[in-house]
Amino acid sequence: MPLKDLPLDARPREKLLARGPGALSDAELLALLLRTGIQGKGVLQLAQELLAPPARGTGEAGGGFGGIAGLLNARADDLARIKGLGPAKRAELVAVLELARRALAEQLRQQPVFDTPQAVRQYLQLHLAPLPHEVFALLLLDSQHRLIAFEELFRGTLTQTSVYPREVVLRALQHKAAAVVLAHNHPSGSVQPSRADEALTQTLKSALALVDVRVLDHVIVAPGAALSMAGLGLV
Repeated sequence: MPLKDLPLDARPREKLLARGPGALSDAELLALLLRTGIQGKGVLQLAQELLAPPARGTGEAGGGFGGIAGLLNARADDLARIKGLGPAKRAELVAVLELARRALAEQLRQQPVFDTPQAVRQYLQLHLAPLPHEVFALLLLDSQHRLIAFEELFRGTLTQTSVYPREVVLRALQHKAAAVVLAHNHPSGSVQPSRADEALTQTLKSALALVDVRVLDHVIVAPGAALSMAGLGLV
């Protein structure tokens, strides 16, 4: 049903203004972003289909992205394959994701990362979870454990990447960091640390200690999940 045919108090925009964004479903919020559907498919139906579980893999024909997180973590080329998502709509969805990244980065720059552990995980998920290959990254922190910079240092294949301790130490020194949070993604979907992840953490911890830089955590992310190795006592 087109939005104009819905009762006034059931239309997403009017409902949001009258009752606040919390009153809207995920599909209704997404419909507000998309604004219009396509011929034969209203915007609410389009939104519901985008949020539906994937058929065989994210964004494949006949399926959606598995919810808001899956949609916002989708890559641009995934979005381009969806009928009804033209350049304008794809740009709006990508812009929303970038705004979320920047908002979380601003929060991490204003207060110590340990005050906002959930924000750290969300920030890293937004950056790393959608990637089809492994990436090793650093959150570089000042003496108050506030964010100085986020940098992707190494990229690998679907299952592994090579990390060079010398480059990690140099980057920490260039930013005059007092501490770091290590991070990488697992495209396989599992966030359980491997033996190699544990060994790498200890190697980098020892190398950075030589220049008086602390490793506070090593976070592993995947679509919809994140794990703190410090929480497991592995840092």
